[in-house]
Amino acid sequence: MSVLSVTELPTVSASRKFGEPPVFQRKWVVEVDAPTTPQTTIVNSVGVVYTQPHPEAAYCLAMNVSVGNYNGSRWHYEVTWDYEVPKLSSSQLSPNPLARADVWKWSTGGLQVPALYYYDTGDVLKVLQNSANDFFEGATTDISTLQASISGNRATFDYGLATTVTNAVNSATYLGGAAYTWKCSGIAANPAVEVVNEVEVRYWQVKVTLEYRPDGWPLQLPNVGWNYLDGSTKKRCYVIGPDTSDKVPASNPQPLTTAGAITTGAPTVLVRRVHKAVNFQQYFGTPTQQ
Repeated sequence: MSVLSVTELPTVSASRKFGEPPVFQRKWVVEVDAPTTPQTTIVNSVGVVYTQPHPEAAYCLAMNVSVGNYNGSRWHYEVTWDYEVPKLSSSQLSPNPLARADVWKWSTGGLQVPALYYYDTGDVLKVLQNSANDFFEGATTDISTLQASISGNRATFDYGLATTVTNAVNSATYLGGAAYTWKCSGIAANPAVEVVNEVEVRYWQVKVTLEYRPDGWPLQLPNVGWNYLDGSTKKRCYVIGPDTSDKVPASNPQPLTTAGAITTGAPTVLVRRVHKAVNFQQYFGTPTQQ
């Protein structure tokens, strides 16, 4: 069971469309001495391998191959190679899936968050309150986020690593964002299989999702409350009555000092980080240009 002859057909197939990369196709007729000749032998006989450049257009690489009977003959087969401009960089075109570089993709998202600040004249950031220095309860605003998706292949799926970084924020500056502005939303993995040099390779297709929030992921809470501390005693917040100098219970939360005492003026904002922080550079690295 062997190949007797290989003949490339003179027909040249090419497809070009404005704004899109071209596609080329080459075909061969392979004659064999037995209909049971292995398909791999037939395909390999034309001398083309994956990612090999087209002889006339080196920017197009061999990406797809098919084989079928030629004109119904059991002793003749037609081998077709399709050449395309790869969408990925050279580091991501290795025949071995475990040797391919990770692929980064970018998208946008949005969140609705409490409105705590506003930009005054001259882009001065101030605490959001009314003219009587009362805190606006329940006010929200929309913010846009940047999402990074990292796709890569791994020989095994590290469950421990996934649990370590899921819901964690960056402990230091990462991808231009200050500490605590990037969060790992989660890691997904699916089993996959490819054949490399006629050897089965099983691996995991892993996808990591990171999300950047400009104002940071720690909670920002106005330091206001219905109660305050007088020494070690907790008391109800009050305001002065309109007709007397008597203290009356406040109808809305009042600003507090860092010691829990009642105060006046704009409330301070308490920042409380609720996600653990890890070194994102160590776990995720940085993107490479495609």
